[in-house]
Amino acid sequence: MEYTYKTKGTCSSQISFEIREGRVYNVKFLGGCNGNLKAVSALVEGLTVEEVESRVKGIRCGFKSTSCSDQLATALREALDSANE
Repeated sequence: MEYTYKTKGTCSSQISFEIREGRVYNVKFLGGCNGNLKAVSALVEGLTVEEVESRVKGIRCGFKSTSCSDQLATALREALDSANE
């Protein structure tokens, strides 16, 4: 399943990714800190949604209440939940 999520409260404006058999692939951020987000994408490749959530959910960026990685966790959960409806 391919999914695109419009972020809220971050420098990146969009995240696209695939979930296959509960695992995350091909994460791409639009905007944001290019090098850091490429690293996040590489580090979560092949992990389960739950593994990604446990590692990045709740991470904040500076004084913001969220971060690009936190938004990724939110997007993954939303995509997985919508697929199971």
